[in-house]
Amino acid sequence: MKEIKAYVHRSRIADVMQALKESAPFAGGDGAGRHNLTAYQVKGSLAALDRLERHYSLDLGDAVTDEYKLEFVCEDQDVDDLVAVIKQTAHTGRGASGWIYVIDVLRAEQIQ
Repeated sequence: MKEIKAYVHRSRIADVMQALKESAPFAGGDGAGRHNLTAYQVKGSLAALDRLERHYSLDLGDAVTDEYKLEFVCEDQDVDDLVAVIKQTAHTGRGASGWIYVIDVLRAEQIQ
């Protein structure tokens, strides 16, 4: 299993989540290959697309960009397809549009 974390602009988050949910690894089969698609609103350092995204944080004492962090776990064989979906739909057309990290999951236990 792998964990995928992606940092994307707030203007792209809805499209990215929709595209992931409609992708074959998420939409197909019994759902065994998908686990907990979660989105967090975060303050980060992506290059701002507009003036509304970039602001000064008094808490952090620096300029920050409003962005989203997506996290989910998937089967190893689905990683390339899911990363491609994120890259295609998160792309803004301007320089770096975000980051994607793929991490090995050593163990996953369902709480019952």
